[in-house]
Amino acid sequence: MALPTEDDLDFSKLLLPIQPDDHVQGALDAQYTLVEYGDYECPDCGRLFETICVMRARIGDKLRLVFRHYPLSGLHPHAQQAAEVAEAAGAQGRFWEMHDLLFANQNALATKDLYKYAERLSLNVQRFQEELKRRTYEDRVREDFRRGVANGVYATPGLFINGLRYDGALDETSLLTRVQGHLR
Repeated sequence: MALPTEDDLDFSKLLLPIQPDDHVQGALDAQYTLVEYGDYECPDCGRLFETICVMRARIGDKLRLVFRHYPLSGLHPHAQQAAEVAEAAGAQGRFWEMHDLLFANQNALATKDLYKYAERLSLNVQRFQEELKRRTYEDRVREDFRRGVANGVYATPGLFINGLRYDGALDETSLLTRVQGHLR
């Protein structure tokens, strides 16, 4: 009897499919879907962000990205608020722009910095600040975190490619090889 492969192991599959409230970038019919459970203050997530940008430039419409919050607040003190900031920007139609700014500025995630990003994106800053003070998006971020726990995510980035967990190297060559060469 043959040993099971990664594709055969139930625990390696994404248990919760794409949800209507997920943040999705790319075509619904894209050949490859990456679901990332990420933390805006996590250095590995920052490197993965850069790698995904390169991948998107190389394979374009074949790639769809789904981002779910997984703030590791015990390690990253600004992660929870940064995730809530992304949601506040998303409520004004600018999730992905804020997502990109947060990753591009991982070492500047203090509240004053976050307000500057809202201004840079021409958000309604008063609304943005009020929603942050009220913690309007705390439950939304926690729901993403719960989804991650349900999917067996234990560290960031938690990455699934076409529904299968990927725990390999996060460099461009490794990810492209996995995406293009090993998926059915």
